Amino acid sequence: MSFVTRPVRARKPDKKVQTVQVGGALLGGVLLFLLAVLLIHGTFQLVYAGRIFPGVSVAGVDLSGLTPDEAALRLSQTLSYPYTGQVLFVDGERVWAATPAQLGMVFDLGATIRQAYAVGRGRGMFANLATILNAAQAGYPVEPVVMVDERVAHAYLQQIVLLINQPMIEADLHLEGTQVVYRPGQVGRVFDVDATMIFLTTRLRSFQEGEVTLVIEEQVPRVVDASAQAEALQTLLGQPLILALPEMQADDPGPWTVEPAALAAMLRVERVPVGETEAMQYVIRIETSALQPLLDQIRSQVDREAANARFIFNDDTRQLEPIRAAVVGRALDVEATQVAIETGLLQGQHAIPLVLTYSRPEVNETATAESLGISERVSSHTTFFRGSSQARIHNIQTASAQFHGLLVRPGETFSMAEVLGDISLEGGYAEALIIYNGQTIKGVGGGVCQVSTTLFRTAFFGGYPIVERHAHAYRVYYYEQTQYGYDASLAGLDATVYVPLVDFKFTNDTPYWLLMEVWVNPQARSMTWNFYSTSDGRIVTWETSGPRNLVPPPEPLFIMNPELGPTEMRQVDWPAEGADVTVRRIVSRDGLVLYRDTIDTHYTAWQAVCEYGPGMEAPETFAADHGYCQP
Repeated sequence: MSFVTRPVRARKPDKKVQTVQVGGALLGGVLLFLLAVLLIHGTFQLVYAGRIFPGVSVAGVDLSGLTPDEAALRLSQTLSYPYTGQVLFVDGERVWAATPAQLGMVFDLGATIRQAYAVGRGRGMFANLATILNAAQAGYPVEPVVMVDERVAHAYLQQIVLLINQPMIEADLHLEGTQVVYRPGQVGRVFDVDATMIFLTTRLRSFQEGEVTLVIEEQVPRVVDASAQAEALQTLLGQPLILALPEMQADDPGPWTVEPAALAAMLRVERVPVGETEAMQYVIRIETSALQPLLDQIRSQVDREAANARFIFNDDTRQLEPIRAAVVGRALDVEATQVAIETGLLQGQHAIPLVLTYSRPEVNETATAESLGISERVSSHTTFFRGSSQARIHNIQTASAQFHGLLVRPGETFSMAEVLGDISLEGGYAEALIIYNGQTIKGVGGGVCQVSTTLFRTAFFGGYPIVERHAHAYRVYYYEQTQYGYDASLAGLDATVYVPLVDFKFTNDTPYWLLMEVWVNPQARSMTWNFYSTSDGRIVTWETSGPRNLVPPPEPLFIMNPELGPTEMRQVDWPAEGADVTVRRIVSRDGLVLYRDTIDTHYTAWQAVCEYGPGMEAPETFAADHGYCQP
């Protein structure tokens, strides 16, 4: 039998008992610490109740232990800086001195005392006690509460600006008329008030006297001398510039003289860098573009389009009779002329010929009917304009004259707008009624559409391709007039032209030249447009739907016009039925169809419009009694 002996283990202390003992000790220490802090904090608060804690100062003035009233008295007696302090502004030998108060500084004594008294108060106990102890040991400076009226300071500094600022002046070379003017340079100085305000505000808030930095920017000119360029300018202006046509003829315009005073406008003195440095120098350039107004004037006198001779066809002799000679076209080459002027002046020349380009007409006055393939009248149409005003008749005659005797080359698409050009009072047109922007109004060129409508029908019935045609907004009964009355089958065969937006175009698709004659008979109120060429045998057949989908005109519109008297009325628009019209055309030759086309036109129903003067009580009744704005 064997025995095993086991050691006897010592019993460990109870952990719960130890934790209670340690925790109790710790809790007791914390309680003692809190009690001490509370005691110290309470003692300070009790001792300095109503007084500023030790170590608190404002701008170096110790306020320890003072009541707010006592502190206010001490600061008011001690801090006289706003009224006795001096702030200096120095620029070289010039010095400006001002008190802070003169610069807009205001010391807020009450707010400053409140901030000093608040030190150690108004926060938690621990934070308050830490602040109190720190202030007592190391001091606690409180910044004075200062307000700066920047408007006052800015106004003061602006007085200095007037004495400091001076412009930077570059050495200047320029022309005054024909006089060469040279001025030396000057260093510029700019007083930066806003940047200086930053330094001034910092100085005022510090409650310290002293100098405030003036922020001044200096600008140094880069051009020193321009005497050589001045001498060159005098040479260029020594005599006038003469411009003339090359090989002038007796009836040619010109010559044109550019006097030195005007020549000076062509010269430019420019600054350019000197190498890679910042220095600059003046150079002289000839800017011929300054002559642009004169060259435009010369061009208006010199330029002319090449124009074919104009003819009428003698039906008896079957030959052409010239009514206007051909014109050789010429145009001023402005760019080449400018180069010639610049080159010539730089070489010392002052008599310089203009540079022209020329264009030859296709047909001169010696052309014959045989050479142009013109042998007969191939189309003709007459329209009537009874009831037209004298202004409208005048415009019809003026526009028609632009086309009389004109030739259209084979294959050319003829543009009516290109021939008409500018329709204006300066172009010889008068004011008459026109359709514009959906209204019938008085405008320059009323009646031109009588011409375009007649040309359209002459081309249409002659079998020529219509490239561009625009109808009027509403039915204009001028264009449905016949010799003895009206024919509604002509509706849908009108054409309007409004240069340059709306055009009428047709193509001469034959191998022969086409001659146009336009005859206006003011007494008969008619115009006839004739095409002369050689027939290629084409035949035109056409049909019209006539006006359909008729829409009666709206009720008349009466508008008060303050320019009219109380018993005056004026009709400015007339009623017209709305309608749709479809015209179909077949052009054939030798039984073969060359082409078919369809022309669809929509006319808007149009209302009568009458204007009446202020004070008219019943304009509708007045209109009925006097025949205004009636169907």
